[in-house]
Amino acid sequence: MKTKVEALAAVTQGDPRWPSVVARDAGADGRFFYSVKTTGVYCRPSCGARTPRPENVGFHATTADAEQAGFRACKRCKPGQPSLASRHADQVAELCRFIQGADQPPSLEELSERAGLSPHHLHRVFKAVTGLTPKAYAAAHRAERIRTGLTRRGSVTEAIYDAGFNSSGRFYETSSQVLGMTPTNFRAGGANTEIRFAVAECTLGPILVAASDRGVCAILMGEDPDALAKDLQDRFPQATLVGGDTRFEQLVAKVVGFVEAPRVGLDLPLDVRGTAFQQRVWQALREIPAGTTASYTDIAERIGSPKSVRAVAQACGANAIAVAIPCHRVVRNDGALSGYRWGVERKRALLDREADR
Repeated sequence: MKTKVEALAAVTQGDPRWPSVVARDAGADGRFFYSVKTTGVYCRPSCGARTPRPENVGFHATTADAEQAGFRACKRCKPGQPSLASRHADQVAELCRFIQGADQPPSLEELSERAGLSPHHLHRVFKAVTGLTPKAYAAAHRAERIRTGLTRRGSVTEAIYDAGFNSSGRFYETSSQVLGMTPTNFRAGGANTEIRFAVAECTLGPILVAASDRGVCAILMGEDPDALAKDLQDRFPQATLVGGDTRFEQLVAKVVGFVEAPRVGLDLPLDVRGTAFQQRVWQALREIPAGTTASYTDIAERIGSPKSVRAVAQACGANAIAVAIPCHRVVRNDGALSGYRWGVERKRALLDREADR
């Protein structure tokens, strides 16, 4: 027969929350708290204290429950206060708002002083929360402002200065990186821009791959090759669309090979064009390992915008580079498959292939 201690330990070890305590899982912070009878304290799952013996552990839904049971807050992990990850997310969110409101991109030193962190620490924290460095985030935001300005009436010069560039020369030096083309061509729907493309067949149906001189700018799937070509033309109405040559077809074959065997991996230069928020979401998607999934809520939390779940879903829907930016790996909170611009059945097939070893 089991002793009382062994029975208590077995109950704790059988609880689904126990592995999070053993792993010091910060992702479980806020979901529950655990107490230790021998010390009289309660902690958050990520507490760095030595792992307690399971027979001494109890679980609580809230800090109030733990305190009502007679336990006091741990002075190490401070479970009654926001978690470190939450505090970092709040700091970065405030810095993002500061960057967006600044006339000129703030320096790393200015941002670190504002956050009360060292430049090195801030750089690491900012990238962990948003998926971008402060400099890259500021650049993406300026790119968003210049795109918005160019779609409105007014001169190109006005749009350049409104976006925070202190000289037109400074902007034109980087216009290719910001827009993928000159501002005049961008406003004209991609005029004078050459985009190579080709349509191939895979087991999921027709697939179109298109690339500018910067990298792959579209991977589209569907039922009708002509409809895919029209979709590409609608995206770049004034661009010169050129059929791919033999060398380009090798790139297409690489994409098709990845669709058929996703675990092989796909390392391609991408011409990613989107808002600062979309780019943060798409970067987070690229960090989801093959064979795993994440929820829209998970992605929102990873980019430091936990309340932007709907916006995350919209960013996934706006993704035009299938499989290379793997929005098919995002599912609902209950694990169910949600909408996919190229069809839920393709999404299921891609996930099934990634699950196969």
